[in-house]
Amino acid sequence: MNAPVPDTHGSVGIVEPKLLELDQGVTLQCGEVLPRLELIYETYGDLNQDRTNAVLICHALSGHHHAAGFHSETETRPGWWDNCIGPGKPIDTNRFHVVSLNNLGGCHGSTGPRSVNPKTGEPYGEDFPTVTVKDWVKTQAMLADALNIERFAAVIGGSLGGMQALQWAIDYPDRIGHAVLIACAPKLSAQNIAFNEIARLAIKMDSVDGSSDEALPGLGLARMIGHVTYLSDDSMGTKFGREVKSGDIEQGRDVQFQVESYLHYQGSRFAQTFDPNTYVLVTRALDYFDPAIEHNDNLVDTLQPATAKFLVISFSSDWRFSPERSNEIVDALVAAGKSTVSANIVSNMGHDSFLMDIPRYFTVLKTYLASVADELDA
Repeated sequence: MNAPVPDTHGSVGIVEPKLLELDQGVTLQCGEVLPRLELIYETYGDLNQDRTNAVLICHALSGHHHAAGFHSETETRPGWWDNCIGPGKPIDTNRFHVVSLNNLGGCHGSTGPRSVNPKTGEPYGEDFPTVTVKDWVKTQAMLADALNIERFAAVIGGSLGGMQALQWAIDYPDRIGHAVLIACAPKLSAQNIAFNEIARLAIKMDSVDGSSDEALPGLGLARMIGHVTYLSDDSMGTKFGREVKSGDIEQGRDVQFQVESYLHYQGSRFAQTFDPNTYVLVTRALDYFDPAIEHNDNLVDTLQPATAKFLVISFSSDWRFSPERSNEIVDALVAAGKSTVSANIVSNMGHDSFLMDIPRYFTVLKTYLASVADELDA
């Protein structure tokens, strides 16, 4: 059982990451073989006797395995989705056994660009093979096998995580009961691909490969670009407006706006903790995601194998993955005859809304997942 953290309301407590080592390796969609695979993951809540209450959390671009709780009693920042995962929260650990991992190609403990290439004895760096959403889902299924979880009650994800949940429903229809797709799309638009390419070009400005402790201004710039697209104009106006942090705006001397300072801070902090090659790898996986391409671009036909029930959530101010993109998925699911519930949540927080404690959003998510838990208990 997880130990409680003092003075943290509703926390899953102190959690310890676990490492799965798969010596059989994996063959990737690109045809390359990783001879050995490591996946780091965390679990929250107890697995029931029938092993039917497991829920998989799929992370977005910069996410990782640490989704909830704390790694120590002195840690001040909980997991990235701690407001949503825990006892009594929308993803209720009193009822579900939650599994969260760092995807293949990540930089937080799973096999990725920082891992040693057995052929060279050096870190893979930019030579790490191309990874796709299908590869992530395949290796997530390998993790489930190792944990003796035959079927997930639900697979849940926001943004890129939602795309993984959709791929799960297509590739492993017998191993998923519900797919919860939040703020995602059936494939990227040209504009989204363009933003990702600008970020990659920024990263190429850096002269190091991410294996050293040198500053990476290009990676920081890539994060700044991405961060702006995750917010809405209203949320940035409310949070920063035209507030000046330093300098004399009347005389135009050395002026720095609060929003500029915030972006510089976000970029600098991210560049200290994230691997640039992982950023390139993940954005390319985003660009390549298009499950309907195997079915003559017919999303309805693509979804025919799915047996899961679906919850699709979008946000009104999300212009990176707009409600219209979620509606494409909903329309295809309905046309394919799949059980589908959808909700568009009014929010001024942009794409990052999926990470926020927005009352109506959390009510929809909690109500839906409570019905999933009730199904298991029936």
